[in-house]
Amino acid sequence: MNAPLSGIIRDTSGQDTAVEKQRRRWLPIAGGVLVALVAVVWAWNFFFSGAHRSIAGDRLRIAKVALAPFVSDLSAQGRVVAAVSPTLYAPALGTVTLKVAAGQSVNQGQLLATLDSPEVTNEYAREDSNLQGLRATLAQEGIDVETSRLQNRQTVELAKVGVEGAERELKRAQDAHQLGVLPVMEVDRRADELRVAQVKYAHSVEENKLKNQSLDFQLQSRRLEVERQKLNVDNLHRRVDELNVIAPVSGVIGTLNIAQRAAVAANAPLMTVVDLSRLEVDIQVPETYADSLGIGMPAEVLVGSKLVRGHLTAISPEVNNNIVTGRVAFDDTAPPELRQNQRISVRIVLDQRDAVLQLPRGSFIDAGGGRYAYVVRDGLATRTAITVGAVAIDRVEITAGLQAGDEVVVSGDDAFESAPSVLIR
Repeated sequence: MNAPLSGIIRDTSGQDTAVEKQRRRWLPIAGGVLVALVAVVWAWNFFFSGAHRSIAGDRLRIAKVALAPFVSDLSAQGRVVAAVSPTLYAPALGTVTLKVAAGQSVNQGQLLATLDSPEVTNEYAREDSNLQGLRATLAQEGIDVETSRLQNRQTVELAKVGVEGAERELKRAQDAHQLGVLPVMEVDRRADELRVAQVKYAHSVEENKLKNQSLDFQLQSRRLEVERQKLNVDNLHRRVDELNVIAPVSGVIGTLNIAQRAAVAANAPLMTVVDLSRLEVDIQVPETYADSLGIGMPAEVLVGSKLVRGHLTAISPEVNNNIVTGRVAFDDTAPPELRQNQRISVRIVLDQRDAVLQLPRGSFIDAGGGRYAYVVRDGLATRTAITVGAVAIDRVEITAGLQAGDEVVVSGDDAFESAPSVLIR
């Protein structure tokens, strides 16, 4: 019975093979239709959107315009330096005797070295002797002047006595003439004598004034000569005092430029005193940021893992090798762990504001010079005029042309070749 059944009931393997072959026949046709449909849709969008070029979206970086706080800053490498580190120089030719060693701590006003300079000390002694001589001459001049004044005063007084005597003689002659004892000619002679005495007296008074003025000028000239010599001696005395080299600040001896008992020329460097209590940071900034720097800008100095606040105190007026140097001072006391010439990082805050339209920084700034950007809407990037404000390391301020939420091509637009619109596929 089993044999007839197997001959009557058959499987469907033949039918399954026929359906699979029919499905494989239609797959290439459906794929071609799908590709053609996509090509038609893309061509429709390209030609009817007004786009001049098309580019793949995976080649672009698109970002949204955001309204957020904006911080413009820059990072620079700095070197710790002493704000006060005077170099002391030899005031004259001589032999130096050192009183300190390199690295030794010193206090302000402490004796650091002495200079033996016979040239200066001898000149001081000679000029001081000349000053004493001039002072003696001035004293003698004063005595002579007083003697001359006394003689002049005597001449005036004698002339006055002569006038008074002539007046009496004239009075007697007039009385005798009235009595008839003395003729009128004698009275006239007495009158002439009185007139002569009066003229002599008047001239004596005027001459005495002129002589006194001359004596005053003579004495004043001598005094000025003494004062001039005194200034010269005071200057030499200062130079003699400078032969003792004194510490101008408290600190440590940084560098000794000469050996013990060495002969040095005038103005030769002797040593450097470093004030470690006043440390600052010398920084180097790229030339592109030079116009953005300003005195007083806040700064953050990274000392180990700690941020220390400071501010920009100086900016170099010149550019060397595309680098501008500056100086950062600490707002408070410098950290004690800092050492001179230590390398540290500094962050300078150029600008800090709230609610600023901004975009991530990208190549669109360089490509368009910050004058335009491509705004993406419905897959179409349209060239739009913009205005760029402050530029940070990773952010760019947008002052005109865009709104918050706009999608902008920030990089990869070099392939657009400044086309008015580009289809992004």
